[in-house]
Amino acid sequence: MYKRNDGLIKLPGIKLIDKHNRCLNYLRISITDRCNLRCIYCVPDDIHQRLPHKEILRYEEILRLVRIGVRLGISKVRITGGEPLIRKGVYDFLGELTKIRGVADVSLTTNGVLLRDNIKKIKSAGIKRINVSMDTLSRQKYKDITGHDMFDQVWEGIESAQREGFSPIKINVVPLNGINDDELTDIAKLSFSYPFHIRFIEYMPIGIPRTNNIGKQLLAPEIKKRINEIGELIPVKNGINDGPAKRYKFKGAKGEIGFIDAISRHFCKQCNRLRLTASGQLRACLLSDRQDDLKNPLRKGCLDSELADVFLRAVSHKPFDHNIACNQPGKVAGQMSAIGG
Repeated sequence: MYKRNDGLIKLPGIKLIDKHNRCLNYLRISITDRCNLRCIYCVPDDIHQRLPHKEILRYEEILRLVRIGVRLGISKVRITGGEPLIRKGVYDFLGELTKIRGVADVSLTTNGVLLRDNIKKIKSAGIKRINVSMDTLSRQKYKDITGHDMFDQVWEGIESAQREGFSPIKINVVPLNGINDDELTDIAKLSFSYPFHIRFIEYMPIGIPRTNNIGKQLLAPEIKKRINEIGELIPVKNGINDGPAKRYKFKGAKGEIGFIDAISRHFCKQCNRLRLTASGQLRACLLSDRQDDLKNPLRKGCLDSELADVFLRAVSHKPFDHNIACNQPGKVAGQMSAIGG
């Protein structure tokens, strides 16, 4: 029988190490499948069925799973959606999450629509790092990509985050041929004026996009080639909490440039991630539909040790790499808005 530690059942000294000897210490958590935007590469054009509220993990359930994960070696957590800031009670939840001992890093990914009016609440909750999705500097293109005229509001939110001392602020950009590819250099130039980390993320063919006009995938080598026109990209060494982005900066720039090349050059062998969906499914790989159910065991009253077994089972079948290749149809059925990026 396991001894108790701070009111929690103590688990044996098991760590989340897969059969390829990767240590999985990073948990990305989608707290909702709902969003206040309809981005063309994320949400399908037809009516997308949302999870009934009773099927979404409650905050106390998520916190319990994080505590179990911490005792298995999880030290880094990112909160995603859908759009996490639209869920009621999110700021109190974030405050509880950042208090969990053993979680060294908690960050937030948002589309930025609600950032401006809630930045102080996010800061008070203990969040210091945020990622904001912003694929264009054009107000009209922003409306075309997201379905909503919210560019000014998002930019004001980013500026508010900077004033409040958030660091780093990462700007996530998905380059799309024929849509925003003519803006890549202008977006990269933001790094000269602001201390932002600009992240160019290869479009991943997951689920059904809302348009067939995304065209041929624009991959990191071509993106980098275009940006090199501004000046030499100087490599930056990754820190201990950094993800898979290959980091660079221009001479004299306040910020950085990064490339996440999940399609053109798999970084699977360095992957340290697990993903918990809003519906309580644990996914060992974003680009695989295989998942393990945590919600039902959780709600049936299973012990912490039994829930830990689900974590270990997911880790045991984490693939060495994924099979999505350049310019081929997506092989992942789930929508990105439901999985959490």
